[in-house]
Amino acid sequence: MANWSSLSVKNAITKIKDNEMVLPVIQRRLVWPEEKMEMLFDSLLKGNSFGSVICIEEEKGTKPLFAFREFTRNGNPVDSGETDELSKTQWFIIDGQQRLQSFYIGLLGTYNGRRMYYDLYSDYSEDEYDFKFAAKIEELPKNNKERSGQALKECLWYPVTGLYDRLADTNDDDQVAEEIIKKYDVEDSKKIKHIEKNVRAFYRGIFNAESIGVSKVAVNKSKDEVENRQRIVELFRRLNDGGTRLSSYDLVASMFKGFDYKMEKFLDTVVEENKDIGIDQDVLIKLLLILNDKPSKEMADLSAEDAEFATKNYERIQATLKALKKFLTATLNYYWFASAKNRSAIPLYFLAYHIYYMDVKTADLENVFKTFDTKDKNFHNMEVWLRISLLNKVFSRGCGWIPYKTGIKKIHAIMMANKGKEFPTEALFTVYRLHPLHFTAAITGQSIEAFDQEYMLYLIYNGQPSIRSEDIDHIHPRTLLEKAGVDENKINSIANFQLLDSGTNRGAKNGKPLNEWIDNEIEDGIREDYLKRHLIPADKKLWNVGAFEDFLSARAKLIVSKIKGGTI
Repeated sequence: MANWSSLSVKNAITKIKDNEMVLPVIQRRLVWPEEKMEMLFDSLLKGNSFGSVICIEEEKGTKPLFAFREFTRNGNPVDSGETDELSKTQWFIIDGQQRLQSFYIGLLGTYNGRRMYYDLYSDYSEDEYDFKFAAKIEELPKNNKERSGQALKECLWYPVTGLYDRLADTNDDDQVAEEIIKKYDVEDSKKIKHIEKNVRAFYRGIFNAESIGVSKVAVNKSKDEVENRQRIVELFRRLNDGGTRLSSYDLVASMFKGFDYKMEKFLDTVVEENKDIGIDQDVLIKLLLILNDKPSKEMADLSAEDAEFATKNYERIQATLKALKKFLTATLNYYWFASAKNRSAIPLYFLAYHIYYMDVKTADLENVFKTFDTKDKNFHNMEVWLRISLLNKVFSRGCGWIPYKTGIKKIHAIMMANKGKEFPTEALFTVYRLHPLHFTAAITGQSIEAFDQEYMLYLIYNGQPSIRSEDIDHIHPRTLLEKAGVDENKINSIANFQLLDSGTNRGAKNGKPLNEWIDNEIEDGIREDYLKRHLIPADKKLWNVGAFEDFLSARAKLIVSKIKGGTI
C-alpha cells in the first residue's frame, strides 16, 4: 500500500541536500536538457501540475534494498555505494528523479558550468515566467521582443541560486524585492511592480505551495531480497509508461544495476571509454548479451547471472574493446564508426565477440593486433568480412533480412560455433548467400555500382572522417554529360564521383569540363598528387567528355584496386 504526502519544493530540496532523498542504483542518470528544466520552473510558478514523486522509504538502522547515490549538484555523475546500515531514514526515489534533480540544480547548483537565471521582468500578467541557463549573465538576451501588448520588452536576469538563498534567509518576499529594486536603482513604477510580482510568484511557488505529491511504497522486508528487488524494478518499468520514457535498454540497465550495483560503474566507465566509436549504453548492453551467448534473451528473463557475467569479466571486456579500436584503426575503419551517429553496431558486436573468445590471455588481449602483418590470417579474415559486409550494406534496412533480428541470430550462431578458431569469414558469407541479400564478395568494376556509395567514398579517400552530400562532385560535370545524351545511371556512377569541398565544387569547378579544370586550375606541382588523391586516370584523352565511357572503365579499375588494397 502507498502512503501519500505533499511537500513544497523548498522542503524537497532540503531533504535532497540533507541526503534524506537519494537515488537507488536502478535509476539512470540525469537526461533532461536545460530547456526542460527551464520549462519546469515556468510550470511551477504557473501553478501547473507536473506529476507526483514515488519512493520507497528505507528506515534508519536497516540495510537498504539497493545501493544508492546522492543527487548531483552540478550535473556530473555520482557513483552509487552500498551500506549495511542506514544512519538515517531515507526516501529512495524511483519516479520523479528528473524533476527533483532539475529543482536541485536550478536552486542550488549548476549544469555543465551554467547557472539558472530568472527574468524579473517576466510577463506575470500572462503567467509567463522566463528562466534560462547561462555561464555568464552577459550571455542572456537584454530584450524579449516576443512579449505582447504592454508587457516589458526589457529583461532583468537574476541568479536563481541567489534569489533562493535570500528568500530562505529572510522568509520575506517583500524585503527581497525591495533589496533588488535598490540594488539595480529601479525607479520606473511598472518595472518595480514586475519585480515585486515575480519575486512573489517565485516565493509562492518554491516556498509556500505544497506542489510535490509524494507516494511512499512499502517494502515487505520479510520477503526474499531478490524478489523484492525484482518487484521494485518491475514497478520502475511500469512507471516508465509516463514521464520521461526510458528505452528498453535503459530498463535492462536498471535491472542489471538492481542485481549488482557495480554494474553502474561498469556501464558508465565502458561507455565513456568507447563512445568515440558509437558504443552507448544500449549498444553495450546488447554486446554483453551477445558475449554471454544470449543475443535473443528477453528483458523479463534477465537474471543476476547476466549482471555477474559483466562484472566478473570486466577486464576482458575492456581489453576486448581496446583491441577492437586498434583493429578498426589498422583497417582504416575507425572513423567510419567514429564520425557519424546511427552506424549499425552489428559488425562491432561480432568483431568484439571473436576477440573476446580468442585463446589469448586477458593481459595480452589489448595488443593482439599490435604487430599484425599479411601472414596474420585471422586479422585478414576479419578485415575482409568487415569490408565486404559494409560494402554490401548487409547491416542496413531493406537489405534482404532484418539485421537486428535475423542478422544477429544467424551471425551469432556461426560465431559461437567458431569460438577460439580463425575468424569464419567464408561461413558468414555463406549465410549471406542463403538469404535474399543483394550480396557479392567479388569487387569488380560491375559490383562497385551496387555497393554502399558512402562507404566507397570513405575507402577511396583513406578514411575521410566525414562525408557530406554537398562535397560529392561529378568529376565530368552533369550538365555537359546530359547535353551529350549520357545515361543518368552512368552520370551518377561511383566512377564519376569524387569529394571536393563545397566551395570549390559550387565555385571554381562548377560546370567546367574536366580537361579545362585540370589543365588550367590544378598547378603542375600538385597535379600528380591531385590525380592520385581522386583516383583520376592520368591519360589526358580520358579527360574529354567524348571519352566518358572509357574514363568510367579506367577509373573503375583504379577504384577496385584501391578497395582491394591492404590485405584484401
